[in-house]
Amino acid sequence: MFNLGEFVVNASSGICEIKDIVELDMSGDKTLKSYYLLVPVDEQTAKVFIPVDNASQRIRKVIDSDKANQVIEEIPSISEIVVPSEKERELTYKNAIKSCEPEQLVGIIKSLHRRKRERFAQGKKCTAVDERYSKLAENHLYAELAFALGMQKSDMIQLVSERLEMVTA
Repeated sequence: MFNLGEFVVNASSGICEIKDIVELDMSGDKTLKSYYLLVPVDEQTAKVFIPVDNASQRIRKVIDSDKANQVIEEIPSISEIVVPSEKERELTYKNAIKSCEPEQLVGIIKSLHRRKRERFAQGKKCTAVDERYSKLAENHLYAELAFALGMQKSDMIQLVSERLEMVTA
């Protein structure tokens, strides 16, 4: 169970604050169900409703500063996301994003940076799928790490980029 005022991560909305627990009839069958009312930190006018009974499958607490520093420190040793086949590429990326796990996001970013370099060397552009999931993974990772460490997202982008360059150099 999550508490009011807690900050959580949701794959589609990013970092949110739990503002309330409300009773709603979302199914139309006049049965009230408890929902967390989440407000994304980047979009204070938006509202996200997550059922209380399966919230742990859809949200998790934002990592703390110790975990954020650990993730940053471990970037060079975090494995790339393995894509079994071209047909499964988007599903693999989608599942990693949906996990909301920082290590999975780093894995996507590393995998896509390598793939982008390889395609560029072959005279090819980055695919739309790769571009979309690269931006999603980077946005989610940088936002959560910056939030956990009380930093600006732009500073986090620089810090993570430096760690990634250690791997690719």
